[in-house]
Amino acid sequence: MAKRLLQEVLIYAVSAVFSCMVLTVGLKRIENMRENSSPAAQRKREIAARLGRPIQTNSYEEVIAMDVVNPDDLSVDFSAIGGMEKIKESLDELVILPLKRPELFKRGNLLKPVKGVLLYGPPGTGKTMLAKALAKESEACFINVRVSTLQSKWFGDANKLVTAVFTLAWKLQPSIIFIDEIDSFLGQRKTNEHEAVTNMKTEFMSLWDGFTTDESARVMVLAATNRPWEVDEAILRRLPRSFEVPLPDLQQRQNILHVLLKEEHLDAAMMDKGKVGGANVEDLARRTSGYSGSDLQELCKQAAYRPIRDLLDSERQNGTVELLAAEEDEAPQQLRPLKHSDFVFALENCRPSSEAAKEYQFVDESRRASSAGGMDQQAMANMIASMLQLAAGGSPSTSQ
Repeated sequence: MAKRLLQEVLIYAVSAVFSCMVLTVGLKRIENMRENSSPAAQRKREIAARLGRPIQTNSYEEVIAMDVVNPDDLSVDFSAIGGMEKIKESLDELVILPLKRPELFKRGNLLKPVKGVLLYGPPGTGKTMLAKALAKESEACFINVRVSTLQSKWFGDANKLVTAVFTLAWKLQPSIIFIDEIDSFLGQRKTNEHEAVTNMKTEFMSLWDGFTTDESARVMVLAATNRPWEVDEAILRRLPRSFEVPLPDLQQRQNILHVLLKEEHLDAAMMDKGKVGGANVEDLARRTSGYSGSDLQELCKQAAYRPIRDLLDSERQNGTVELLAAEEDEAPQQLRPLKHSDFVFALENCRPSSEAAKEYQFVDESRRASSAGGMDQQAMANMIASMLQLAAGGSPSTSQ
């Protein structure tokens, strides 16, 4: 009798421990959702106020709502992007016009708006800026899909979050679903891929196709990548229109410099009739062949530091180390204007990111070859110098 009673007590104890574990895990999950509920509710109220109608969402859609960007909060429009006039004109016809004037595309089958657009090209050429400008110009809700948001430790939650992306986009239409670096999210399916990742991709594609059968859905999927060959073929089929965003040419570099410098304090030689321009800007555009838009921005940032360095050097020479006091939102009046020489100096220290990466690759490969083959230091130095000269477009050195 005592033995049986002891067994029952042990069974009850094990059951109680198991119940406590299940309850603890459940409460932690509820607490995680509760942490996001307050910001999501605030974001939902902002979107509802803008759309002028209430929005009913479930718990998964509230998680995605944290990645919704109000177009009124975006500061990038087409005027802030230098160059790419043909691409902007095509995107205006394919993306903005169907979202703002859907009545023009209701008749027939040939004028149905495309449901997917792909932007591809080298890094730093402005693909993400184009996506933001499209959301701003079209006044559409911008859903920035992040892989970290869709991933979950709970089996099946990833598929429900993917579903929430499209159902929320339907409720907020007109809307743009933006996927940056789509190759990392919807890359080619492989046999050794995890089952949860494959299911998430399949769910995304099936929902995407579901929207193409509804003519009234003003939902656009916009993707960007610098590796289009690594995107799954089924995804590329759902992105019927693609645009290459290449490195800017001479005229486009001039336009980008005009946009970057239009609010800066420049000297007279950098101005033309009160606006950014002149021979000096043209000279900078010629000197920056192979630079992307982000490379040009970094070049201008480095040049803008030169007046500050000159001011600090002058203070040190005069025995003063204190920074100039200035009112809030007011630049020190003692800073000199930017000169053409500042940009020339920055060019000596600021190279295109792709060129710097290639040079580092050459140096790293040379270092490994030296370690494996026992090459002496002088031979390795000569080899590295030759590689750097070839990367810069010169002829290799023959000195030993």
